Amino acid sequence: MSKGAISQFIEKYYLHFNAAALVDAAKGYEKQLQDGSKMLVSLAGAMSTAELGKIFGEIIRQDKVQIISCTGANLEEDVMNLVAHSHYKRVPNYRDLTPQDEWDLLEKGLNRVTDTCIPEEEAFRRIQEHIVKIWKDAEAAGERYFPHEFMYKLLLSGALEEYYEIDLKDSWMYAAAEKNLPMVVPGWEDSTMGNIFASYVLKGELKASTMKSGIEYMTFLADWYTDNSQNGIGFFQIGGGIAGDFPICVVPMLYQDMERRDTPFWSYFCQISDSTTSYGSYSGAVPNEKITWGKLDINTPKYIIESDATIVAPLVFAYLLDM
Repeated sequence: MSKGAISQFIEKYYLHFNAAALVDAAKGYEKQLQDGSKMLVSLAGAMSTAELGKIFGEIIRQDKVQIISCTGANLEEDVMNLVAHSHYKRVPNYRDLTPQDEWDLLEKGLNRVTDTCIPEEEAFRRIQEHIVKIWKDAEAAGERYFPHEFMYKLLLSGALEEYYEIDLKDSWMYAAAEKNLPMVVPGWEDSTMGNIFASYVLKGELKASTMKSGIEYMTFLADWYTDNSQNGIGFFQIGGGIAGDFPICVVPMLYQDMERRDTPFWSYFCQISDSTTSYGSYSGAVPNEKITWGKLDINTPKYIIESDATIVAPLVFAYLLDM
């Protein structure tokens, strides 16, 4: 299929600096898939609230990602947008807000994410009502699942259908649930649903063991990487933090700690971030530094796009979709 207008535009005009890095990274991603490699995409920041699902859902449906690592916030916020979109409040002048303005938003049950406020009652509590029942039913049956598996169960159960406020194709979580896409959600406990689950543990209504842990996510990822790395696995990192740091460590863990010397390095690496990778300001490392940690090979294609992920990621995905 020939490339569409968006792809042609960036190829014609994005010729230098971060613009050129974007095009190079997109072409490198595409080559990985053409060569039979698989791809991990990590989601940090507030990409779900930024409505990345509008294009990322199609990336999932077209099998251009084979596993996802995301924060607990991104896991739940895509579902929140699905069921409460009309209740969100945009605050375009967020840079001008005073502490009193912020307090007023809190009292209205509006939790701000940059220029967008998530409505507590329609988003958090609407999901809580149904997910708690799924947690308790699993525990009663002696079953344990990962956080994303519980969310898949919630979406596929149809319990939220009456609340849908956007087109289902714009929810990347629903697309992932339909495919039962492999996922890791490190640090899930610091999300809203993680906090809610912990509150039920504190109240004695649930056992902590009903939710599978981060260590179990790592061991799952180790097995998945081992089983799927014959033709290479690429790493496309959106933002920084634990969503990227957690999964990339699986390679040195297998190679060094498990002493599996035949473990291949990540076959592609791209990070999108506007945070400077120095002096502790960014939780991660530039690609060359990752070589010293046994994560990337000396010949691994490496890209850094120092820009806003809400601008860059949709363009890369548009290129992959021939848009």
